[in-house]
Amino acid sequence: MDDPDCPGCRTRDARIAELERSLAALEARLNATASNSSTPPSANPLGAKPPVVKPKSKRNRGAQPGHPPHLKELLPADRVTKTEVLVPAVCAGCQAALPAVAGPSDPPPKRFQVVELPPIVAEAVEYRAHARTCLCCGAVTAATISADLREHRVGPRLTATLSYFSGCHGVSKRGVEEIAESVFGVPIALGTVSNLEREVSAALEPAHQEALDAVRNAPVKYADETSWKLWGKLCWLWAAATVGVAAFVIHPKRGKIGLKALLGDRIDGIVHSDRWHVYLQVPEERRQLCWAHLKRDFQRIVDGGGPSVFVGRRGLRIVRELFAAWHAFRAGTLTRVRLQEVCAALETRLGRTLLEGAFGDDPKVAAFCENLIALEAALWTFAKRENVEPTNNFMERLVRLAVLWRRRSFGCNSEAGCRFVERILTVVQTCRLKTANTLEFLTAAVTAHRAAQQGPSLLALG
Repeated sequence: MDDPDCPGCRTRDARIAELERSLAALEARLNATASNSSTPPSANPLGAKPPVVKPKSKRNRGAQPGHPPHLKELLPADRVTKTEVLVPAVCAGCQAALPAVAGPSDPPPKRFQVVELPPIVAEAVEYRAHARTCLCCGAVTAATISADLREHRVGPRLTATLSYFSGCHGVSKRGVEEIAESVFGVPIALGTVSNLEREVSAALEPAHQEALDAVRNAPVKYADETSWKLWGKLCWLWAAATVGVAAFVIHPKRGKIGLKALLGDRIDGIVHSDRWHVYLQVPEERRQLCWAHLKRDFQRIVDGGGPSVFVGRRGLRIVRELFAAWHAFRAGTLTRVRLQEVCAALETRLGRTLLEGAFGDDPKVAAFCENLIALEAALWTFAKRENVEPTNNFMERLVRLAVLWRRRSFGCNSEAGCRFVERILTVVQTCRLKTANTLEFLTAAVTAHRAAQQGPSLLALG
């Protein structure tokens, strides 16, 4: 029988407890999935359940009734470039000849359109500066090609188009080089692709600053950050957005100075974010925490087991009821007053659960509960304020384009490349939010930049 006063037994028991905690931490890391952590579904371990399990739909595949048509809807007359008229020559009944011109009793013609792409060859304009010899004095006078013409070998629309492929659709520089030659018939060098990106970046600088100012001054903004690479060195891509404007900034730091580069020295308005500690500089009453992140946190507690598993189970029930109430509110079947009443009851239940967890035997769960208790006011802002949602999914979707770009390219190799990424992402995502044509905006920006004129406004779109 072990002697509680034995120094060796106490040392052994302390060592065993330490090893059990280490083992539990390693098992938690091994069991991390998209359902209980920030692990993306693509990185789920083998055998892990998918993060979302939906029952099989009874509907047929493809478009459902009421789905808006696309090519089935005829293009307007000003978009039709050629019309082929088909007129029957003889009557199908008596074989008599039919008039070529429609009569008053004839039905309107049936219409069908075929959309085709003609061979695309970029327009090449060649400037020839001739010289002439004077017949009187014999002097030779030569015309000159102006410096403005000689400054650019690629026109503004082609410049914008090539950067559109890389910044909006993730085509690599070598891919852009191949598209320029194969699709447009313009062989260009790989270095030219980079030079054009730098020019587009300079053209978009005013629009990027305009988007940053708009987000900083917005009464409600969503914020997030994700990792980036500069010559293999870790840095951070910060993002913030409103309903109609998105802004991106690449910064070496993930701390306070990085958030300052995104939202400015003074952070105004309500900030929707996760629980990253840098957002603590925003008062609780002007914050909204993401309940989708909390759902994963509660699921991780359940998956980890232990004496405080009740915290995770109760938390998941509260999350389900909260989302049910929010969806009913969005559908119009629940008033804001009733939503606030439901949230008040859930807040009481959650507070009691967090208090019990904070005094529980699991140190990690206790730390989690203490953290949430300190931020409890930031959990319910969505119920009191307009244009605030319980999740940060809106921002997560906007950042997804940057995440896919990072996975393909592994980041940037220069500061100039980082500036291009943050500016083109800002324009692309803002144009999408405003349902504006991204290529037209890029072309206008490059054209104005080359003419040393003021570029188009992002805020004026839509």
